[in-house]
Amino acid sequence: MIKITIAGRPNTGKSTLFNALTGTRDALVHDRPGVTRDTISGQFKNRPYMLYDTAGLENARSGIALDSTNMAIDAVASADAVLFVVDGRVGLTTEDLDWAKLVRRKTRAPVLLLVNKSESEKRLANVHDFYKLGFGAPVLVSAEHKRGFDEIFEFVDKIAGVDVTQIDIPEKPTDTRIKIAILGQPNVGKSTFVNRVLGEKRQIVMDAPGITRDTVKIPTKFYGRDIVLMDTAGLRRKAGVTDDVETLSALKSLDAIDKADVVILMVDATRNIENQALGIAGRVYNAGKILCVALNKWDLIEPEIRDEKLLKLKHQFSNSFHQIIKPMILAVSAETGTGVQNMFRRIYEQWDISMTQAPTSLINRIVEKLVSDRQPPLSRLKRPMKIKFARQTGRHPMRITINVGGASDIPESYTRYLRRGLATALKWEHLPIVIDYEKSDNPYD
Repeated sequence: MIKITIAGRPNTGKSTLFNALTGTRDALVHDRPGVTRDTISGQFKNRPYMLYDTAGLENARSGIALDSTNMAIDAVASADAVLFVVDGRVGLTTEDLDWAKLVRRKTRAPVLLLVNKSESEKRLANVHDFYKLGFGAPVLVSAEHKRGFDEIFEFVDKIAGVDVTQIDIPEKPTDTRIKIAILGQPNVGKSTFVNRVLGEKRQIVMDAPGITRDTVKIPTKFYGRDIVLMDTAGLRRKAGVTDDVETLSALKSLDAIDKADVVILMVDATRNIENQALGIAGRVYNAGKILCVALNKWDLIEPEIRDEKLLKLKHQFSNSFHQIIKPMILAVSAETGTGVQNMFRRIYEQWDISMTQAPTSLINRIVEKLVSDRQPPLSRLKRPMKIKFARQTGRHPMRITINVGGASDIPESYTRYLRRGLATALKWEHLPIVIDYEKSDNPYD
């Protein structure tokens, strides 16, 4: 699959173009320059090509801007083709000329010059000036209005050496990769953890909150499985969020829960677990996703208090979320790599279990035994509840539907008893489980 990188100085509309070409909203878009920091990837909407959105190229000697620029340059150097984006309203700038020279030095790949924000001729600068960049004839496009894309497609198809009429992309391709989102508060080590799994510095890491802004999806293979890591922006309490870019980043982070199969909630083991972390866990449970709580920086905890701290945290999560029998809480160190492989081994085990369909006969035997050991209480009308039939009707969350006769107001305490018994018997203790009751339509009940 060929790789195409979008490059250019800040605020030329690169992220808007990325979203338009991929048919997604994966790239964070804002009028403020420098919003994109990490390199994010996605597939062309109607083509089997990978597209990379990069941070704006800036003249910086240190800090985030330097790291972002270096990553963008690396993405250009490894690309099969480059879409160099300039701002048609602003016109040619000295920075455009400087970065064009750098792109020519770093890659021999073909470059297509895109003059973005060209929807209005009245507001357009002198287009002929852009010939000075050395990339040939400029192509007028409007990423916001999705205009001028035909020449982009012709360009990438030519690079790929394929006949567009022969391209066969299924509308909904089957993706068997496990999508794992990394969530948590700012500065708990999410990007360091991602870099540890990848074995390279893919994400910007600094000892300051708010470095990651986009949700960055990174396909990789780790511990024998094909996965997609989703590094997200740090989530703070609403009272602490005053910046609209951070608000957008937080919304994209929460959206990652719905798109993920597994969520790793990363917390700083050196600090107390805040209610916000429990709130994030609650969202994961309600979405029916597998949750793994990663106690990062475990290497900084004194050995003599580790057992007590781990037990305390397990009780804290267990008491907060009754639908999970045994929360999966694991100690790791993203900095040293301790516990990382074990965490993924456990995650893969739970994922495999969550994909199974329990035999109906087995579920009924378990339910019958549970009911025999502890009879359900009478309803408010003093009518007995008759449990007749049970079956698995869903996954993620694991869903059990029980056909009942008689009482319909089954107390939550008895539902928790059934949930715990089923989870223990089926080895679903780490998975979210929902029990639904279906009223029997039998007229002879």
